[in-house]
Amino acid sequence: MHNPYDPPSASIEEGGAYRTKTRIKRFSPHQNAKVFAILMAVTSLIILAPILLLANAVSPAEQAVPLITMLIAMPIGYFIFGYISVVIGCWVYNMLAKFTGGIEFETQNFEP
Repeated sequence: MHNPYDPPSASIEEGGAYRTKTRIKRFSPHQNAKVFAILMAVTSLIILAPILLLANAVSPAEQAVPLITMLIAMPIGYFIFGYISVVIGCWVYNMLAKFTGGIEFETQNFEP
């Protein structure tokens, strides 16, 4: 039976599985921002390319969206703003985690 008053790092055995509560004390701003910014840039390419192709197909030639310019500019913009927003988000989280204790989650490991 799980005791809610166990410390956050306590392991509890339940039917051959070990559950562990863990808290995120701090996020690394640069590492998280780098990964998230790359993820946003790649995802924007996957989503943006078909939308731009469709927009060019249905619009008159004189109003066509400059495809190459948008396919280069948009992922770069997503990368820059994604990076900046995650750095700010990590900084805010790290400041607040000192007072709130941070995000708590539970993991479960099974013994074969």
